[in-house]
Amino acid sequence: MGHAGMAATAVRYLRSVGASTTTAPVEGPPRLPRLARPQLRAVGDDERAPLDRGEFRRVLGNFATGVTVITAPPTEGEGDGAGPAGFACQSFASLSLDPPLVSFMVARTSTTWPRIARAGVFCVNVLGADQGELCRGFAVSGADKFAGVVFDAAPVSGSPRLAGAPAWVDCTIQAVHTGGDHLIVVGRVDALGTADGDADPLLFHRGKFGRFTR
Repeated sequence: MGHAGMAATAVRYLRSVGASTTTAPVEGPPRLPRLARPQLRAVGDDERAPLDRGEFRRVLGNFATGVTVITAPPTEGEGDGAGPAGFACQSFASLSLDPPLVSFMVARTSTTWPRIARAGVFCVNVLGADQGELCRGFAVSGADKFAGVVFDAAPVSGSPRLAGAPAWVDCTIQAVHTGGDHLIVVGRVDALGTADGDADPLLFHRGKFGRFTR
């Protein structure tokens, strides 16, 4: 059926927000039951919780996370010379063992997400303790994020697999759900692996990078 078919959910999302896509719909039943799309509307001022955004971020910043870079291969229709897509992501998590699913969250305003959605596939690159600068490069909007970055192709999706990353997870987009000002992306795991050795992970806590101490 190919990547285009496996990414039918992402294509439906792009069409729902008016984005163009060259991926054609595929005949046949979806892999999972199709859920009704949530009704979206603006939140009224009288419905907003009395929470200060700065305080929200300060408190939630106490939750230490790992750091990943989500990548996807270039797709047709993006113009000549369009390279792969990628962005730094803290909100990655394992979701299900059977079937094997993972998830990540991405801001609705992201300019990288539509490119990943069009590709229909992605690779999660789990960053190591010494890859803070690499992470910063992928957190910058509008720059050539892959300039000088060494990578090869993940075995199933062809998404960039970054050199030096302690672990990688190669995925096909399974579903996309709404979550406030973010989207919740679910990926079906097609392949995964780790690098040689026992590298420490890159951690993020209270706005700073850190490392695990054994």
